[in-house]
Amino acid sequence: MVRPLKSQQNPNMQAAILATAWRQIAQNGAASLSLRAIARELGITAPAIYNYYPDRDALVTALIIEAYTSFGEAQYAARDSVSADDLEGRLKAAGRAYRQWALTYPERYQLIFGTPIPGYVAPFEQTFPSAARALGCLVSVVEAVRAAGRLKAGSFPQVTPGHEETFGMWKTYGGETDSLSLSVAILIWARVHGLVSLEIARNIPPFGADGDALYAYEIDSIVQTFIR
Repeated sequence: MVRPLKSQQNPNMQAAILATAWRQIAQNGAASLSLRAIARELGITAPAIYNYYPDRDALVTALIIEAYTSFGEAQYAARDSVSADDLEGRLKAAGRAYRQWALTYPERYQLIFGTPIPGYVAPFEQTFPSAARALGCLVSVVEAVRAAGRLKAGSFPQVTPGHEETFGMWKTYGGETDSLSLSVAILIWARVHGLVSLEIARNIPPFGADGDALYAYEIDSIVQTFIR
């Protein structure tokens, strides 16, 4: 089948395919994603949808990139809503935005951070840049704290020998930063990710109908732990 050039593809159709795919994931789970089902819902033929996404994996990759982009935009908007000299405020704002985005778009959150789709392996060279840019917001805040001489991480573990190249790739796409700042940011991300993931899975019932209070406590704890 002859594919149309990218410049000849209809961006509105591409957006419609992605939106329909998100609805399908919300209704049936990511593992059931089907190009033919999406084509039926949009009233187009299967060959037509293949002009935009040649197979399911290509569509999943596009969804992952779209999710990371949306997540990153939310993070940066929250960070930039606070004055650059209010480091605690910026870290708290980014933290709150992380949870709010996840609760607003649970399917997107779970696609990029949760259970993988059987048989799908994300193409690193396509998805890593958007992932690094998205998480780069948190890294930038921690780096600002370090540059101001206010980062409390004196006994933080060193980068494991042999993994320096990975850190270099993070800096390429997420912005130049000190390795210590990147390391601390990864730990902070792991802490909030764990709590948000439990909340989305409804596994924190002792703390009420939602995780507002517990999450606020954790964000305050992170600020106290890492900012002097």
